[in-house]
Amino acid sequence: MEARLRQALARAEEVSQELSDPATARDAKRLTTLGREHARLAPIVRVAEQLRRMEDELAQAREMAEEADPELVALARGDLDRLPPEIDALRADLYDLLLPRDPLDDRDAIVEIRAGTGGDEAALFAADLYRMYTRYCERHGLRIELISESGASLGGLREVIFAVRGQDAFGRLRRESGVHRVQRVPATETQGRIHTSAATVAVLPEAEEVDVRIEQKDLKIDVFRSSGPGGQSVNTTDSAVRITHLPSGLVVSQQDQKSQLQNKLKAMEVLRARLLDRMIAEQESARAQDRRAMVGTGDRSAKIRTYNYPQSRVTDHRINLSVHNLPDIMDGRIDEVLEALRVASRQEAAASGD
Repeated sequence: MEARLRQALARAEEVSQELSDPATARDAKRLTTLGREHARLAPIVRVAEQLRRMEDELAQAREMAEEADPELVALARGDLDRLPPEIDALRADLYDLLLPRDPLDDRDAIVEIRAGTGGDEAALFAADLYRMYTRYCERHGLRIELISESGASLGGLREVIFAVRGQDAFGRLRRESGVHRVQRVPATETQGRIHTSAATVAVLPEAEEVDVRIEQKDLKIDVFRSSGPGGQSVNTTDSAVRITHLPSGLVVSQQDQKSQLQNKLKAMEVLRARLLDRMIAEQESARAQDRRAMVGTGDRSAKIRTYNYPQSRVTDHRINLSVHNLPDIMDGRIDEVLEALRVASRQEAAASGD
């Protein structure tokens, strides 16, 4: 840990110096990259400094315990009782912060939610998940930018795609990818029977142009007339865009923006994110298997989490965690679940030596 700490502190100093360089301020991409790195390293610097102060206090307390003055000895004993557990806790925090971190965690995220098994009820649940993530992001100072949505009856959503922007956006939400299952009495059910429905969530790291190089010759771009609600331009101009990436077969459609150019830019943003996610999955076979198992077809049997309304219980099946505060969870207070998943992921990484 000491070697990693020295490297992190040295890098933090380098980043601070680069951020103060006027040349950096003129390079927007460089400034963004360094800003993300600074935000990641700042907690390490803060905890390391606090740990050093406490270790100095402990050394002083040990010296005072050898003094002849009874009052000084009494004070020293108090510190000798108090400081060791606090130091141990800080060392654990520092160890956690120094574990190798996926550089993609600092990226913005593209989140795709789709109704799966369950018809109208699945679409209503997809809308509930969208609200849950929206409320979570609001509480943590993350900004949501709607990319596209496809509505369903009763206020449900067949599909919604949105960007989450802010510090550690992808790192916070990446473990939400998978099939989410709900057990409840649907609004459409007149006899009070509990139904099971599902929705899929895919969280992708936002790709930068340097990550994914897309050749114009590899794209087929179709324009068509928008449909559904969306303002004055709907059904009057060919502003909607469909982009097909010929080598991969990926297709992205976008019609929620006001102009053809805006729709094209948003569609390209989603396409880059999907291509980057596919590249990473191909490079990491374990992750590829996980993603296929998590997202799959949206069938309710391939679940990662169940939201049980009659029992007010949310269960994450990957770590066997159950919490009994479903109303709070659906209101975006998902920190307990996300933190438990993060800790489990860190422990797995530490055990594997990654």
